[in-house]
Amino acid sequence: MHVAIPLYPGFTALDAVGPYTVMAFAPGCTVTFVAAEPGPVLDDRGSLTLIATATYAELPNPDMIIVPGGTGTAEALSDTALVGWIAQAHEQTRWTTSVCSGAFLLVAAGLLKGRKATTHWGWLNDLAGFGTEPVSERVVVDGKIVTAAGVSAGIDMALTLLAQASDVATAQAVQLAIEYAPEPPFDAGTPKTAPAGLTERALSLIGPIG
Repeated sequence: MHVAIPLYPGFTALDAVGPYTVMAFAPGCTVTFVAAEPGPVLDDRGSLTLIATATYAELPNPDMIIVPGGTGTAEALSDTALVGWIAQAHEQTRWTTSVCSGAFLLVAAGLLKGRKATTHWGWLNDLAGFGTEPVSERVVVDGKIVTAAGVSAGIDMALTLLAQASDVATAQAVQLAIEYAPEPPFDAGTPKTAPAGLTERALSLIGPIG
């Protein structure tokens, strides 16, 4: 299975690296970072780069695409090369997926109208304005389109898909290999469980889309 993860300026690192790590550990799986041109792409914190090793044209038909989100998403919505590649690749993918605000790039590619999807809680309700049914769940599967909620949810999504692409035992082996057994020190990972007044502060940290 060949997985492609497109990179664009201002992507969130964990959106891409979380699913990458799961899939890269899986036997028989190749993961390629793609972009309009090969080379380094800077993340939304402005301090980390990932290297795109192939162009969109060089990988037109991956088995799976994983579209990360980030504060650069808004600007990326007008990136015709990126959005066009997502739409074209989707025609032949086994799965087309997104993490966090990457869902809005699926919207731009015309893929979420009439479908159920999720994204970061801060922008979840915005999906409704595009004819998409927002679902407040960690991972949402609607046919071959799979969306993950904010940032770290991409790891859950990748494990879910790996179980389908291979088998549950393989996904469990990868989970164990990367010791993915979250025990966060605080129960503040969702607006429902976080202390009152924390949501605005959290959104100020992650910043707007764009």
